[in-house]
Amino acid sequence: MILGRRQRKSLARRARDLMWPRAGVRRSAKYIAYRVVRLPGTPYSIAAGFAAGAAVSFTPLIGLHFLLGALLAVVTGGNLIASAIGTAVGNPWTFPLIWSLIYNIGRALLGMGEGAGVSPDLTLSEIANQPMELLTPMLVGAVPTALAAWTVFFFPVYLGVRRYQAIRQARRHRLAGQRRRRTDLRPIEGEHG
Repeated sequence: MILGRRQRKSLARRARDLMWPRAGVRRSAKYIAYRVVRLPGTPYSIAAGFAAGAAVSFTPLIGLHFLLGALLAVVTGGNLIASAIGTAVGNPWTFPLIWSLIYNIGRALLGMGEGAGVSPDLTLSEIANQPMELLTPMLVGAVPTALAAWTVFFFPVYLGVRRYQAIRQARRHRLAGQRRRRTDLRPIEGEHG
């Protein structure tokens, strides 16, 4: 294999790299930020797409995050690739916090009072057996939380993309001006200086 690894990573190593990137969390977050600001499109479409992906991460519907993010991005006029990147807000580190938050907000909105909280041993079969006790409050709590998440992620991404695109365009104009000046200084063929 050309330019490939000599030894394949083990399954355990790949799982560890997924949970804790080898280059570090900060560097991975920086890379994602660069990928987002360099996407083609208007600042609004990129920010709306990313915010749509982040917003659907605040729902308990894990298997549908990409699809729901794309659907919300289409509705808001957002970039589909940015929505896929935005779903990374929901990850194994943040899901326990998100689920606990939307569960408690949902219980409060439904007037169920203080709950015992989400069990750390929660399984999908328990959710399927007790949808009214777990899934309903989570879905109700997800609506205001997703709206808040959309707003919280939209504005910083919008401002960041707009700033990056302005700097990039100014740099292009500056370089184009330098190229024009260099071609203006060249002598015309047959003319001696």
